[in-house]
Amino acid sequence: MKKLMILGASYSQLPLYKTAKKLGIATVAVSTPGDWPCFDIADECSYTDISDPEAVLKSAREYSIDGITTCCLDAGIRSIGYVCERMGVKGLSAQSGSLCGDKYYMKEAFIKGGVSCVKHICIHNREELEAALDQLEFPVILKAVDLMGSRGLFRCETREEAFARYPDTMAATNRDYCLVEEFIQGKMLGCEAMISNGKILFCLPNNIENYESYVPTPIGHSVPYDKQDTLGSEVKRQLELAVQALGMDNCPVNCDMMEKDGKIYVIEITGRAGGNCLPEMVSLYYDIDYYEAMVRLAMDMNAERLFEKKSPCTANLSHILTSDRSGILKQIHNDNEMTDNIVDLSFNVESGEEIRKYENGRDRIGQVILKGKNLDDCRRNLADVLSKINIEFIS
Repeated sequence: MKKLMILGASYSQLPLYKTAKKLGIATVAVSTPGDWPCFDIADECSYTDISDPEAVLKSAREYSIDGITTCCLDAGIRSIGYVCERMGVKGLSAQSGSLCGDKYYMKEAFIKGGVSCVKHICIHNREELEAALDQLEFPVILKAVDLMGSRGLFRCETREEAFARYPDTMAATNRDYCLVEEFIQGKMLGCEAMISNGKILFCLPNNIENYESYVPTPIGHSVPYDKQDTLGSEVKRQLELAVQALGMDNCPVNCDMMEKDGKIYVIEITGRAGGNCLPEMVSLYYDIDYYEAMVRLAMDMNAERLFEKKSPCTANLSHILTSDRSGILKQIHNDNEMTDNIVDLSFNVESGEEIRKYENGRDRIGQVILKGKNLDDCRRNLADVLSKINIEFIS
């Protein structure tokens, strides 16, 4: 039986394990020890730090894997490239994985590759921060280069705020440097794609709904893209430039962008499918199983055929459920009746658990995925669904 190594064992990776099993492929779950749900479903488990390429390679050789993949998290991207190159399995190159795993080197590659991106400066200490602030316009973003889910990111309106937040960014990162870059006050959007043997199998721009905090955090995605007719081709062009700049191939692609005054800027890109229900968005839009496409791509099993017919294209919307306060959960009251348009309405917290006021992706309490005849229909349905959910805390 062929064997697929999957980096990560949380609920976000569960669909990959289930899909591999349906395709008759054995799975190896890789994560540090913990009460992770995928350990129960995997055929074999490796208790390994997925951010350590050498450790993951050692494990991959021990288990004699035939492919390696992940979704919804960045920590293992460098390891995937490292393993693919050294074991000759299909996937990212080691260099591409390394560039995806560090936002500073990614941005440097963007500049060399002619990708439209914001002005940024790498800093190692407060003196370099002070010099950088003399060259940038406010507001600025302090950004950890190796994290995801808006961790280690802080929007700063003044020099004083930048100096106050700098220790927080450095405490979060595993590097001895971070980025400070100009903040573009525009409209965020995303783009999901997949590349196989140098061919982009699909390119799907999407609208992003942000949770407004010290830095905007995505909590929702929807398709079709509101400006597809006017900016869709430029989104695809910038995606292609970014892919070429990083030498990406044989991988899913998740890209964050910003639109301002009709210009598209690439914020970052990585060689895995996005989180926050983005795989489900792709699946619904193209009427396929995108998790199957990921498994097939990693196992060199002709993922291309799933995208030969990319219609019908279904409008859909996903939204991460959040709490506006912290506390111990007593009960979630959900008065919604399931309809054909509600693809998923689920919660990942239980009574008695501590939940936190939302700040980043780790604070989610559930999700809703809706489909409809058009995007306006989906948005109206979302407002109705949310109005029927109430969170009760223990006093």
